[in-house]
Amino acid sequence: MIRYALTCPNDHSFESWFQSADAFDRLTASGRISCTICGASEVTKSLMAPSVRPARNAEPAPRPLSTPANPAEEALAALRRKVEENSEYVGMNFATEARAIHDGDAPDRAIYGEARLDEAKKLIEDGVPVAPLPFMPGRKAN
Repeated sequence: MIRYALTCPNDHSFESWFQSADAFDRLTASGRISCTICGASEVTKSLMAPSVRPARNAEPAPRPLSTPANPAEEALAALRRKVEENSEYVGMNFATEARAIHDGDAPDRAIYGEARLDEAKKLIEDGVPVAPLPFMPGRKAN
């Protein structure tokens, strides 16, 4: 796994993990990476300091008890739990299912899933209420 610092043309900065450098290149070429803030698909890698692990036998630095964990990470994890507990995961059928719900051809319910950028833009243009999530859905291993 590799972590990249990314930026969009609107100077939004964010980080994301990728299976490999090649995986990042393939996802970028296919338009599957977008800014987590504005949704822009023109995302580029930023300069990033390498992360160096201490020696295996080194003791990890203790975290002071008064220092809370990263509030942004906690809020993101809470949002993810709420979405997953209160919505149905429809995978790559998100665009089709969202349109069917909007048109009254499927039962009204909360859903989440994945859509290509062009599909998401078309849903928005057609007045289907959708919003990007600041995380990728977990995938089943099988």
